[in-house]
Amino acid sequence: MDMHKLLLCVLGLLLLAAFPVTAKATPLTVHGLGNLRRSLAEEDSILSSLETFYYNQTLDHFNYQPQSFVTFPQRYLINSKYWGGGNDPIFVYLGGEDVLEDDITLFGFIHESAPRFKALVVYLEHRFYGKSVPFVSQREVLNNNTLRGYFNIAQALADYAEILLYLKHKLSAPYSPIIVIGASYGGMLAAWFRLKYPHVAVGALASSAPILYLDEMVPPDGFFQIVSRDYRESSRSCYETIKASWDKIAKVASQPNGLSILSQKFKSCGNLSDVSDLTSYLVTIYVQNAKFDIPPIYPVDMICRGIDEARNETDILDRIFAGLVAIAGNSSCYINASRLTDSNSLLSWSWQTCSDLVFTISTGNDTMFPPSSFDIESYIEQCKSAYGVPPRPHWVTTYFGGYDIKLVLKRFGSNIVFTNGLRDPWSAGGILENISDSIIAVVTKNGSHALDLFTAKKTDPEWLMKQRNTSLDIIEGWIYKYYDDLHALNLINN
Repeated sequence: MDMHKLLLCVLGLLLLAAFPVTAKATPLTVHGLGNLRRSLAEEDSILSSLETFYYNQTLDHFNYQPQSFVTFPQRYLINSKYWGGGNDPIFVYLGGEDVLEDDITLFGFIHESAPRFKALVVYLEHRFYGKSVPFVSQREVLNNNTLRGYFNIAQALADYAEILLYLKHKLSAPYSPIIVIGASYGGMLAAWFRLKYPHVAVGALASSAPILYLDEMVPPDGFFQIVSRDYRESSRSCYETIKASWDKIAKVASQPNGLSILSQKFKSCGNLSDVSDLTSYLVTIYVQNAKFDIPPIYPVDMICRGIDEARNETDILDRIFAGLVAIAGNSSCYINASRLTDSNSLLSWSWQTCSDLVFTISTGNDTMFPPSSFDIESYIEQCKSAYGVPPRPHWVTTYFGGYDIKLVLKRFGSNIVFTNGLRDPWSAGGILENISDSIIAVVTKNGSHALDLFTAKKTDPEWLMKQRNTSLDIIEGWIYKYYDDLHALNLINN
């Protein structure tokens, strides 16, 4: 088994653009957050309060060639139900790598926090996702060398700045403080937006934002270290079973009829064409359920109970399959390799990770996965083969910074809350301690990926409610300080 190739295959499924698979979800879908959203979100109550608008967005903010001035409709949604008008705050969700509705229906935190601040709520869709794709379909964009070149982080942040300044003018709210909020990649955008556009956003809440997991700023095996720790803490025997299963899968696959045997054992939806169809599926299942190990479901425990309760099975792969059934439920089939990569959003995310978002992820010798180092040369060649151009792995740190981040941000950054849960593997690249009085880390030991932005539930533990309230108290302090500055400068009277 070539674990490096496997990791490259699975890489696009590892950030927010990947579905956790829960007992009530179809086990065949592993991209995006949709299954979790459908089981947790109060879709009607949030979506029904929103108005949809489109802004004629500039295609290229950083050039003056004739085609740069072409515009395309970029979507944004507004909830004005709680807004007091005037100079009351504006909470802005920065869309990430998916259709905007999917995030709105999951992340109810913004909607629920608006009444406390009499805030206007704005949801901005990321360019080249959802309904904010210029001129052609999302798939056609990725096959168009010219259009694809406008699909990058700097352009996306400039989009957000332009829309927000337009909205403040349109709403006659020149001194309304803007707080930008994002989750995962969107959390990275929120932090970077505050750094690049401090005149637009007063502050940023960056939830589960792995801004250090780029350009080798943190150990590359941290992600899979945390995944493995989550399973080991749930059950040592479960961890050992998963760890031993990879060699067993490879051994079976090497037999003349090995793929047929594995297809039957794991009830794949059609015969496996390669052993990576199975291994990438299992890696995705383990990773996503560690990333979204949410209370009171705790899917890692569900998987491990399934594996441990099948301990009498003599075949280790039967125990692995029992864990799969425990988390996915009974189904006629479980593995459909084509559906791992058929999502428009995943295809677009693949381009982003082959341009300016290169996550240097590997597995070490002490995880439950086969060891494999990240080979940047192989990665570059794969991206060149797919898109005709190499990625720029050092550009993010050149443009936004990252090295010596404590020193740099303490000197020129302010008003950012970084929230993380330590059960989230992406916390390996997160900001986990305070950098200054106004760049704050709010960390929970048992939290998972972007959990603090999820719609509140009666079953939420006290530590989760405290994390949310801490973030809101910090944001409130920023807003009061902003108003104090306005009064001191005689810019507002009330």
